[in-house]
Amino acid sequence: MSSQPITRPRKLTRARAAELYARLAEARPEPRTELDYVNPFTLVVAVVLSAQATDKGVNRATGPLFQIADTPAKMLALGEAGVAKHIKTVGLWRNKAKNVIALSQQLIDRHGGEVPHDRAALETLPGVGRKTANVVLAEAFGEATIAVDTHVFRVANRTGLAAGETPDAVERQLMKITPAQYLQGAHHWLILHGRYVCVARTPKCLECPVNEICLYRHKTDAQAKVSAKASAKKPAPSGAKARKR
Repeated sequence: MSSQPITRPRKLTRARAAELYARLAEARPEPRTELDYVNPFTLVVAVVLSAQATDKGVNRATGPLFQIADTPAKMLALGEAGVAKHIKTVGLWRNKAKNVIALSQQLIDRHGGEVPHDRAALETLPGVGRKTANVVLAEAFGEATIAVDTHVFRVANRTGLAAGETPDAVERQLMKITPAQYLQGAHHWLILHGRYVCVARTPKCLECPVNEICLYRHKTDAQAKVSAKASAKKPAPSGAKARKR
């Protein structure tokens, strides 16, 4: 998680939480992962590669990779060196190449080459933790799960949807407070909101569709910093310069 301290507000009521999701849903009616994939296997690989990397960076690497290796068997045929060659632009590529080959082998040995529709089985795959398992269960199998990454963790704590010291704690609270009709898209709404609006350093509160609902205490301060920087960059009026002479 981010080293930046999280200021935790009081929690939203269920009614206000429902309104927050309704507004996020209105802003993004059809939320989806920004990772490119063609089947459950390539989704697993893409999410494993996305750790400490951007989705855009992963997509640039996996585009060519998935064209020639979209199954565990084809990935194994490439070998670790072949996978590494394709993902060298992705952070931690050496270790990730090892994990991709190892998880491909495990899928063949234990699951007939198919991605299991089972959390416990998914979490035994090399490089796959609870967050990755949740993404796969939601995206590939349509389960109502919420994967808590850095963005979701920050948005949940800031807005008052959930307050927790760990991703697991935040996930448990989100699962309780998120209305059933929004569970399927909750992860995507929260991660996209955190990625583009409720950003880490200076959240874009004036552009935020849930500004009036969010309980973040420093909304005004965040916007004041933006305004101050913008004003500082503007040249002084010519009249003002003349008076200073």
